[in-house]
Amino acid sequence: MDDVDRMLLTALQQDATQAYAALGKAVGLSAGAAHERVRKLREQGVIRRTTVDVDPAAVGRGVMAFVLVEAGSWMGDAPTKAALEALPEVVEAHIIAGPASLLVKVRTPTTEELQASLRRLYAIEGVTGTQTIVVLESFFERSVDARGDGSPAPPSPPAPSR
Repeated sequence: MDDVDRMLLTALQQDATQAYAALGKAVGLSAGAAHERVRKLREQGVIRRTTVDVDPAAVGRGVMAFVLVEAGSWMGDAPTKAALEALPEVVEAHIIAGPASLLVKVRTPTTEELQASLRRLYAIEGVTGTQTIVVLESFFERSVDARGDGSPAPPSPPAPSR
């Protein structure tokens, strides 16, 4: 991956709906060359997917919490992954090192639904406890800096206050 690929990734992170002509112009390539580079970045798995950033509060998922999941055994197996994926309120799950085995990001409409989600998490085989941190406000969420030069990536648009 070279600097042109990094510039393409940065431009796509800002607006993935840009035409290849606009992308090419932004990085000094023709539309066809920009298209080919993006295709290769997809094939290599650098671009994992193209998606839409939906405001969770606008679709009834305004309560966000991070849950540390404690376990009596290794949680990095397929049954645990499947159990977490079956819970639609779980939007991220990470195996971690530290005081817990997993870090799970949950989005629910209400704190009552968060409580129900915690019950469902606790029912997963191997889970021995949870510690929950409820987010009151998000300052920003940032995409991965594709430029690789250490300079700060521009933040995503601010999350609406909840």
